[in-house]
Amino acid sequence: MDKFRMIFQFLQSNQESFMNGICGIMALASAQMYSAFDFSCPCLPGYNLAYSGGILLAPPLVLFLLGLVMNNNISMLAEEWKRPTGQRHKDPAVLRYMFCSMAQRALIAPVVWVAVTLLDGKCFLCAFCTAVPVAALGNSSHVPNLAQQEVVRLLARIPCREIYDGDWLLAREVAVRYLRCISQALGWTFVLLTTLLAFLVRAVRPCFTQAAFLKSKYWSHYIDIERKLFDETCTEHAKAFAKVCIQQFFEAMNHDLTLGHSHPGPAKAAAEGTEEERGKLHGITDQGTMNQLLKSWHNCKPPLRLDREEPLLENGWAGGAPGPEPAPILRKEVATYFSKV
Repeated sequence: MDKFRMIFQFLQSNQESFMNGICGIMALASAQMYSAFDFSCPCLPGYNLAYSGGILLAPPLVLFLLGLVMNNNISMLAEEWKRPTGQRHKDPAVLRYMFCSMAQRALIAPVVWVAVTLLDGKCFLCAFCTAVPVAALGNSSHVPNLAQQEVVRLLARIPCREIYDGDWLLAREVAVRYLRCISQALGWTFVLLTTLLAFLVRAVRPCFTQAAFLKSKYWSHYIDIERKLFDETCTEHAKAFAKVCIQQFFEAMNHDLTLGHSHPGPAKAAAEGTEEERGKLHGITDQGTMNQLLKSWHNCKPPLRLDREEPLLENGWAGGAPGPEPAPILRKEVATYFSKV
């Protein structure tokens, strides 16, 4: 249990590692879901392609949305995108970086689903069984004697072993091997292309836009840390506010119930505890002021400029321009009087 607790604490302290672990779990879950899924092709012309397309595209979309929902930064991105500008402008590059970081992790599970589906071949077999070249793989002598709709009806039954009755036209095993070979080729091609794309995005892109990448990464981390610290400060303030409110209530009830009895010791200790908690309130001691503070934080966040002196350059002043004349140093004169008395 101690090892699991240490791992959990590490994942909580490292948000990126935690999200990578969640994405890995979702990727494994998607592969397990596909293996447990009972794929049943309708084996009907016009329905095979729709059913296979839904199996290939709908679960990846659901997994992608789940990946975004499970990411804690999605609410932070929406808040940063919709907040009023106020004294702090919005940087579209930072918003794009935040969304791309979340999208990259959320796409892992859908990519695994699509890759496993193509490598398995059942979905591709169901979707394109009517497109098998009968003239090249089957008995082409019977094709001119059959209507096109009859040929399509026979080919649509290829995925269903129990009801397929067109071996005299095209052997089912030949068609299955042909379509699965194409599906696996597409699957490995998809895996290769997604791997190359991930490599280009993660490794090559920062090399060409390193300054912009570092800037977006820094301010993205700043927004995340600022939000966490603000939530922690609000939590501490709420705890202190509740504690002082409860202490005041108990003191008032104690004063009413024990009127005329004095307990100097405990009262002094309670007063010291109350003063300590009041120091955590930062002067916000009523509900209206706190609501105004929260509204102001949302509508007009403070600018990203700390009130400090600018760094000095070689000439002694920031910006390179000569500074003003130094102010004269005021000397305090002390007069001493001696009495002759």
